[in-house]
Amino acid sequence: MKVLLQRVREACVEVDGNVVGKIERGLLLLIGIEAHDDEPLVERMAQRIVGYRVFADEAGKMNLDVRDAGGALLAVSQFTLAADTRKGRRPSFSCAAEPEQGRRLYEYCVRCLRDEGVDVATGIFAADMQVHLINDGPVTFLLEL
Repeated sequence: MKVLLQRVREACVEVDGNVVGKIERGLLLLIGIEAHDDEPLVERMAQRIVGYRVFADEAGKMNLDVRDAGGALLAVSQFTLAADTRKGRRPSFSCAAEPEQGRRLYEYCVRCLRDEGVDVATGIFAADMQVHLINDGPVTFLLEL
């Protein structure tokens, strides 16, 4: 499982010209599910995301997590994160989860994030989405488990 986490001032995702998910201050999560991923791994990743300290405290140090900062999450499925890009000029998706497994684990991840007490907006799994964001910092991290 790979999650590209971006600290944002605001972010939204559109499908067919309609906003389907929107947050103000918080984290945009681009979530890639791999074939070997399972529920316990997703649970650990959700806890890691919510506890990841990337917001500045009063001293300006990245010491606050999304809950401490009063932020929200925008979770967007992105199977291309599971691509193997080590060779050639075309990505291989042999490591990516099959669509049904990907959907199930993505939706489970969203439930786990909400169970952590954070507001979570989402995109639509497997839709053609346009993601708009104002990256704050910019601050971007790739989390892998």
